[in-house]
Amino acid sequence: MTDAEWAVVRDAMPVPAWLEGRGGQPESYCHRQLVDAVRCLVAGGIAWRAVPADFPAWDRVYAFFRRWRDKGLVAEFHDPAARPGPRGVGP
Repeated sequence: MTDAEWAVVRDAMPVPAWLEGRGGQPESYCHRQLVDAVRCLVAGGIAWRAVPADFPAWDRVYAFFRRWRDKGLVAEFHDPAARPGPRGVGP
């Protein structure tokens, strides 16, 4: 994911509860790594348990994906990243 794509996706990410004073604790994984892991899975058509070792553990990636999916954020992440950018990438 390019820095420009990440800037768009990052803005769509929900603010963690602990940053808004609603309790909880800081998350232990970088959201950019998690989004990159999901993109890798989709692009490669591989199973969740086959997440490359460069990314967080598959169960953590899947847990974040489920949380984002349940909040309706998966489409928000996909759509901006799929739009044509300065390099002409996308449909």
